[in-house]
Amino acid sequence: MATADKQIRVSDRVKRELNRLRREGESYNDVLERVLDEEHVGDFYDGFGRWSDEEADRVREARRKSKKKRKQRMRERTEDTI
Repeated sequence: MATADKQIRVSDRVKRELNRLRREGESYNDVLERVLDEEHVGDFYDGFGRWSDEEADRVREARRKSKKKRKQRMRERTEDTI
C-alpha cells in the first residue's frame, strides 16, 4: 500500500458512505478504486445486442400482451366504480 500523494476534501455524508462501503482492511483509496471499477462493470449499453432477433421479438410481444391486459383490467375497475 502506497502513501497518499494527494488529499481530497469530502463532505461528512460522503465520508459516512465511504465508511459504510469500506470492507475490513480497506483504505479509503481501496474503497474508491473498487467502487469506480464496479461502475464500469455494469455499463448501460453492455446488454444491448445479446438477444437474438427471435428472442427480442418474443419479449416485445409478451410486453405488448401484458400492457393490453393491464389496460383492460384498469378499464374494468373504472367501470366497476361508476
